[in-house]
Amino acid sequence: MRISSAVLRQSGLPKPYATSRPLSIETLELAPPGPDEVLVKIAGAGVCHSDLSGINGDRPRPLPVALGHEASAVVEEPGSNVKDLKRGDHVVMSFLPVCGVCPSCASGRASLCEPGHAANASGTLLSGARRITCDGVEMNHHSGVSAFSEYAVISRHSMVKITDAISLTHAALFGCAVMTGVGMIVNTCKVSPGQSVGIVGLGGVGLSALLGAVAAGAGRIVAIDILPEKLELARSMGATDTFLATDPEATKEIRAATNGGVDYAVEMAGSPRAFEMAFSITRRGGTTASAGLARPDAIFQIPPVTLVADERVVRGSYMGSCVPSRDIPRYIDLFLAGKLPVDKLLSSTGPLSGINEAFDRLDRGDVVRHIIEM
Repeated sequence: MRISSAVLRQSGLPKPYATSRPLSIETLELAPPGPDEVLVKIAGAGVCHSDLSGINGDRPRPLPVALGHEASAVVEEPGSNVKDLKRGDHVVMSFLPVCGVCPSCASGRASLCEPGHAANASGTLLSGARRITCDGVEMNHHSGVSAFSEYAVISRHSMVKITDAISLTHAALFGCAVMTGVGMIVNTCKVSPGQSVGIVGLGGVGLSALLGAVAAGAGRIVAIDILPEKLELARSMGATDTFLATDPEATKEIRAATNGGVDYAVEMAGSPRAFEMAFSITRRGGTTASAGLARPDAIFQIPPVTLVADERVVRGSYMGSCVPSRDIPRYIDLFLAGKLPVDKLLSSTGPLSGINEAFDRLDRGDVVRHIIEM
């Protein structure tokens, strides 16, 4: 079938993207689903910094690529061997396919699925196949999803069936921002009631972590960003303290306000400076965790004596250390119960034709999450 899709053919074009147009809306050919694959009609797709990092060249990807990874959809046609989904079912995508049988999956660490990471790095579905072509030339899939498209063929291992009690626009947020941010708090850090959390970087993932900290019962939630309006939003979502990252006294003031630092400091901005701030506001015996995905050549340095003498922990968190089939339905249930108000992350919606302008707004920090509605 023929579909409209946002295609990235060249990274690093100058800003504003409304002028340079790194994403072109093209007509592509989509092959039918193979075994263990599903044809879906995309409903909503989030405009995320992980997409932006491919556009600006911070994280190179196989090109050309049909972009987009955070999405909700409706099942159109299950492929052979797919017996648990039917036409009309609602699904949320996982941006990492989970094979379920590799050593990482078998040990409960689905976010480290080895075949899934290999497929994403190669621009294929989990099977190794590509189902998108343009004039007979194969296109790369983005994180096995390619969500900025009218339709997509996606591995069954890259999607989770969800209730139709949640709107598909809100459901899209659970495919990356919520899964990563909330998962960082409850899976990676395992925050307990009364503990303190510092969050550096208040984009969609950082604010999702804030909501996760509120839901987990954190006693002190410190929100840090370079934009004052993000701090105001953080307070409305449950932050107890807010600080501008650009204030040269911020680290000192945070440590003073929290009696030596927070139990858990999480870095969501994807920069060494943000990680260094997170590390500096972590108390002795505390944990500093990062889900920011900085450039591959970015480096941070930590004095080993600090790790030893202060018994500090440094952790990474990919996909919120989630098992998507377990965690996405749980987080949606919390949302429906009013305990995880992720609707506050939704800044705006718009059509596929406005996608370059949407990335300009994301890059400027004007939006938390913009959803492309198909």
